[in-house]
Amino acid sequence: MADFGIYTKNADIQALAGINANATSKATAATDIYVLTVESAINAATRYNWSDAFTVGLNADVGGILTETGAAACAIKVITSDMSGYSSRGEAESMITVLRDTYLRNLQFLRKIKTQTFIIKA
Repeated sequence: MADFGIYTKNADIQALAGINANATSKATAATDIYVLTVESAINAATRYNWSDAFTVGLNADVGGILTETGAAACAIKVITSDMSGYSSRGEAESMITVLRDTYLRNLQFLRKIKTQTFIIKA
């Protein structure tokens, strides 16, 4: 199956969803459903087309932030689609909380114009 993400790849999603995430939910076929929507949402939330910028070439710092942001949002979707692999609902919810915090923190970095200017010129 193809990996449809521009800056978010299945391996990154699987890593953040954790070893207890349902194998079917974190398979490439399942995550491909989420990834382009998540990347579009990141672009809209930051008012910048990171997808186009990524294909042209960004430095490793920006690429890392984008990959982690997209993977965190997708991993949340993977976990919420099937929590049965986790030892408890509380474990799954804790994973979601950490991933949400990562996603929101990174969006703040990407939203700030000064940060965007710094990142793009780096």
